This record gives sequence, structure tokens and C-alpha cells, in this order.
Amino acid sequence: MNRDAARVGAAGAGTEGRLLGLAGSRVLLPDGPLRAATVWVDVAGGTIVSVSRAGDRGSDATPGRVVALGDHVLAPGYVDVHVHGGAGRQVNAARADDVEAAVGEIAAFHARHGTTSLVATTVSDRPERLCASVEGVARAARRGPGLDPAPRMAGHPAIEGAAPGSRVLGCHLEGPFISPARAGAQDPDQVRRPDPAELARLLELGGGTVRMVTLAPELDGADALIAECVDAGVVVSLGHSDAGYGCASAAFDAGASHVTHLFDAMAPLHHRAPGLVGAALSDGRATVEIICDLHHVHPAIVGIVAAAAGDRMVLVTDATAAAGMPPGPLALGRLDAVLSGTKVTLASDPGTLAGSALTMDAAVRHAVREARVPLEEALRAASDIPARALLRCSPVPTTLTGLSGLGTIAPGAPADLVVLDDELETVATVVAGRAVFDPTDLLG
Repeated sequence: MNRDAARVGAAGAGTEGRLLGLAGSRVLLPDGPLRAATVWVDVAGGTIVSVSRAGDRGSDATPGRVVALGDHVLAPGYVDVHVHGGAGRQVNAARADDVEAAVGEIAAFHARHGTTSLVATTVSDRPERLCASVEGVARAARRGPGLDPAPRMAGHPAIEGAAPGSRVLGCHLEGPFISPARAGAQDPDQVRRPDPAELARLLELGGGTVRMVTLAPELDGADALIAECVDAGVVVSLGHSDAGYGCASAAFDAGASHVTHLFDAMAPLHHRAPGLVGAALSDGRATVEIICDLHHVHPAIVGIVAAAAGDRMVLVTDATAAAGMPPGPLALGRLDAVLSGTKVTLASDPGTLAGSALTMDAAVRHAVREARVPLEEALRAASDIPARALLRCSPVPTTLTGLSGLGTIAPGAPADLVVLDDELETVATVVAGRAVFDPTDLLG
């Protein structure tokens, strides 16, 4: 695909000469089960031009090179709205330059596992470090779809010659405005009361790239933060919270629309006190995150959520620096954690989970194999549903314009795709029409 894009650019050809058809027998389209289709990609423009289903009149008339995918699954690329790190790197840091470099490496790592868009996620930290983190993520987001190094950063060893990777859509602030009683693996010394001035400063530094803020709605002043986020086109997610059912429902009425890692860092569901979990599952306006790593949530519960929430379940990784790394110590913000097997815990408290070592392709595999979620539903929970959760703001932030249709295979949508084998392992990843991961040269 890269060679085609280069050839088209050099020749200055029209759309006809720059089309690539990806033909497979198991393609996930927006309106049904996997089916045979050819997806025509404008490799220079980075969008999907058309989709020809088997048997369509004129389905073979579109000119361009065709790659036969056989029985491989072709699906929308994964959209991870909650990722703290990977490949030994994490989002939080003291300098914006270091954050930008780290996020580039994180995006390159997760692209190898089918993630085509991610929201770089912070943890509660000192105000100055959060400011640097938001500024660094904003720089990474403005570099575009993660295809080329940033010329402005030439000379930075971690960015010059950086590997292509996922789109960086912006920042998810997971804290610091969360409940100290439900801090989980977040630094309790950096959890603080809602502060509109601090939030306004972070939103300003993000320049329209702060996508989501996780907060505890029961805290004094949380209402003002929810209103501030809604006015700025930022998704409000409820999490790390002791909120009861009524409080959570009132927050959804005020504009909150998402829940951070359902069940984790919140009161458990009880038949007499449904709490935040019950409010989220029963409110059709709320999308709910599930960390499907077989540690955070039992597979049976994943299946129950899929049945109860339907097209509101969002698979996330909550990945830390541990993703892709061998067992051993690591950092989560300024706290020490440890990876043992596939489980990440606080070094000081092995009973407290501290994010994960998960990748999105593994999350989909676990959902299908262990939780018995139908493949099509699991794929949509990793692509279309999280994308819609981000794009539901009205108006859509200008920094997300051009991404209509993200997470779907449809004409006009970004050409962000993942190819999977029978084991649901990632075979190839395409971002903006270009192969950013294709170890077997399947796409040519």
C-alpha cells in the first residue's frame, strides 16, 4: 500500500489510479454479519471510496489493484479510548517533549495489535506534570494519523525516524478529580477536589484535544466540572467513584455519557443499592468500558454486560507500560507497579490491579472465546461503539472533523482497518489508507 501511495503521488494520477481493493469473504460492514465484499481504499486520500458486496451489479467495475484476503477477517481498526502506555512507555511525564515521544512509541506498539486510533490516558499527578502531559499529547495528536515523524522534532532520538502507528485522537484525563476512597492504583496524594480553574487550564493546554475526563460525580463541585466539559465538547466519564444510583443518574442527566472501566474502582452492584453500575447499565445514554483481560472482570460478567448494554459496551485496554513487556517492575504515574504473568498490580499492594498489559486484539479474543460474545459484537465494541462515544459531542470538536465514520467500513470513512486471522491475531493494520503493520507483506 505504501508503494502504491508513493507511485500515485509521483504520477499525480486521479482517483482511478490510486484505488486499492481489499477483497475478503469475511468483511464487517455496519449493517450486519461478516460477509463477502471488496473495500475500495483511496490510498493517497486515506479514505474508503466504496464498498462492493458480492453480487452487487458492477461490483467488479471499479479500477485498481485488488488484494485477495481470502478467509481473513477485515474489520474497522480498533479505537482504544483508555490507554496509559505500552512497550515500556507511559503517557505521564514531566516534560511535554518526553510525553510526545512516548505517545509516538505507544501508538506504534498498539498499531501492531490492530489499534488504529487511541486516546492517550493520564493518571492523577502533580498539576505541573498533568499540564506537561496534556501539552505533549496535544502535540502528538496534531502530527496527524501517526504516519510520519514530526519535522519540528527532528533531532529528538525518540521521534526522528519514529515508526508509523495509530492515530492519536487526544487525551483522556483519568483523574485527578476522583474519589480518594476509590483511587485504586492512582496516587492517593494526587487525587484532589474538583477545581474548575485547573480543568480550564488543562483544556486550554490541550487546545481542543482533551477528549474525555473521568471524574467522581459525588464530589463537591463535580457538577460545575461536568458543565464545563459539556460546554467544551469533552466527554464526561464517571469512574473511580462511590456514587449511588441517584447521584450517577443525575450526572447522566447533566451530560455525563460514559463510564470508566465498569465494576472497577466503584461500589459493586447490589440488588438494594444498584449504584453507579446499575445506573450505567440501565441508562441507554451511557457507554460503558470493560477491561477484558480476564483479571479485571470475570468473563461471565462480560457476557452479561454485552447482553444488557448491547451496543453500549466499549472494550478498552487500560494498558500501562507493561503491555508488550516481559514480567518485571514498571511505573504507573509516579507509583511503582509490577507485571507478573499477564497481571499488573501495585508493587506496594499485590491485591490492587494497576491497569493492564492488554492489547485490543487480545481483548477481542477474550470477549469471543471466554465471554462468548459474538465476533461481530466484539469487533464493534472495539471500533464503532468507542468511536461513536467520542464523536457524540455536539458540536463535534473541530479537531475531530474529517473523522466522520471512524470505526466503520463505509464510503467516506477513514481507511483505518485491521486484518485478522482465524485466531483473531492481527495480520495487518491500515491507518489512513497506509499499511502501518504488515509483517508478511500481505497487502503488497
